[in-house]
Amino acid sequence: MGETYTHGHHDSVLRSHRWRTAENSAGYLLPSLSAGLSLLDVGCGPGSITLDLAGRVSPGPVIGLDADPGVIAEAQASAATAAERKNVTFMTGDVYGLQLPDDHFDVVHAHQVLQHLTEPIVALREMRRVLRTGGTLAVRDGDYGAFVWAPDDALLQRWLDLYHDVTGRNGGQADAGRSLADWVDQAGFVDVRFSSSTWTFSEPAERAWWGGLWADRCRLSRFAQQAVSYGLSDAKELEAISAAWRRWAAKRNACFIVVHGEVLARA
Repeated sequence: MGETYTHGHHDSVLRSHRWRTAENSAGYLLPSLSAGLSLLDVGCGPGSITLDLAGRVSPGPVIGLDADPGVIAEAQASAATAAERKNVTFMTGDVYGLQLPDDHFDVVHAHQVLQHLTEPIVALREMRRVLRTGGTLAVRDGDYGAFVWAPDDALLQRWLDLYHDVTGRNGGQADAGRSLADWVDQAGFVDVRFSSSTWTFSEPAERAWWGGLWADRCRLSRFAQQAVSYGLSDAKELEAISAAWRRWAAKRNACFIVVHGEVLARA
């Protein structure tokens, strides 16, 4: 199936992806991991989480898979310089048609993937196909409708509304986090356990980093291009939203809380 990735792979997006680690993005999964398990990381991007997970299951084999050849090339380069991560292979692939055997992995992990898919339950069924009976599924997605920030800013609210509109036009679901348990259940998994966690940006350096990311994304990323091409916004408004992100980041005691839903289940 053809999918439109709302964020794209501009550096303002990849800076965020490279920041992600097993600790800050897959903490709910870590107690389930042990040496020797085989693991598939779907939608691995530049591979920062994948490489961390590989360390947790070494010497078990790990595959990181993404649809974009550019980020897979970056992930391969990162793996080549990580001498202790020789159990990792990166490859391009389609989440709806994994070119991998049935009943093959002990763990399948997907971080911030399902929110971008038009058919998340179909993708989950494909993940179940490649999991061994009793294997672990781990999925985590943001829930934009639950994001919280202070102080209030009408332009940041406009950003959030616009993000929902663009994502909806692309067939994705910006509020996916709250739906994960239902999707996983419909895909045929058992022992479905839902939890939640947050990224919180409140210290000056954290705010500068997060606000700077979105200030750039609102002008330069595929999200910005789509907002204009869909007739949902224009360059002037996007510049104003970008400036609002930088103002927010500079305000004393400002905060931004990114809420995630997460699910562990069994095949």
